[in-house]
Amino acid sequence: MLDEFSDEQLMLRYQQGDARAYEELLGRHYRPVFRYLIRSVRDRNVAEDLLQDVFMRVIRGAEAYRETAKFTTWLYTIAKNTLIDAARKQKFRNHQSLDQPMRNDADGGATRVDFVRDERSEGNADRRLADRQFTETLQEVLERLNPEQREVFLLREFQHLSFSEIAEVVKASENTVKSRMRYALTFLRNELSEFAEAKH
Repeated sequence: MLDEFSDEQLMLRYQQGDARAYEELLGRHYRPVFRYLIRSVRDRNVAEDLLQDVFMRVIRGAEAYRETAKFTTWLYTIAKNTLIDAARKQKFRNHQSLDQPMRNDADGGATRVDFVRDERSEGNADRRLADRQFTETLQEVLERLNPEQREVFLLREFQHLSFSEIAEVVKASENTVKSRMRYALTFLRNELSEFAEAKH
């Protein structure tokens, strides 16, 4: 079964002509990459176009892939470069968008945000309203965040890349990436404190 293979193994199988391996990779990463793109461009149609571009670049660049690179790092580097190329063509304004309710929890004294919505969960109208208000507030705060810090935050919190992987994607040292993340978390915690206090 292909689902037993790692991303890297699947990519090597695809290089050898196994089209099913590519389909498995697509199934695993299509939705996460789309979420990353739509949070960057805030336009579903544009994000869908960019998503096609990303996976076309995966196909065209398949032969250049080497197993020494983690597939997700390679993939999000492609996604980042696709966004940069599109921005250079002025096809869209590069803003962050969040369309899912959030919750906060503590992690080493820093604020972490969980952006996963369970569509099957039930909540009352007041809770849904509070979630929507927090989502809108967080979106506004993220848009005020330094772009480099926001990029690191998105890759870490949304895509769950490690700091070393993010460093490869953004072409910076791991220490720089960690520093950007600390600043992002501090900024978000401070900016969102008033919202949290208003709800208690």
